[in-house]
Parts: sequence; structure tokens; C-alpha cells
Amino acid sequence: MSDILKFIKKYDPSKMKQLKTGIEIRGVADIEKAISRAEYVIEKNKLNLTVVNTAEMAAYGAFEIQEA
Repeated sequence: MSDILKFIKKYDPSKMKQLKTGIEIRGVADIEKAISRAEYVIEKNKLNLTVVNTAEMAAYGAFEIQEA
């Protein structure tokens, strides 16, 4: 099972979009809390993933999880 699939199973996002490089988590009300939780899941499960966030993504309540 890929690290992306492991992350999805542990994080259980309500809205997401599959990307070539990973996934985009969408519709997040508290972006800081959601990113912190994603980083915790990645670290705790030793997944080879990284969180990517730009101001544009944050404006519509989204961030990406990409393979490192």
C-alpha cells in the first residue's frame, strides 16, 4: 500500500482531489489545525510524504499532501 493510501486511511479527509503528485485536501475550515493534524499523521506513521500549502490554497481552504 502506498504512503498516500496509508495517509488517506489514517487522516480520513471529507473532501479530496487526486493529483499526479499526491492529493489535495479541500473544504477545510481551520487550515492551521488541519495541517498540524496532517503533519502529525505523517510523522507518527513514518510516511514519506510532505504537506504543501500556498496562500492561494489557503484562500479556498485547501492544502496538498505530496510524496517526498
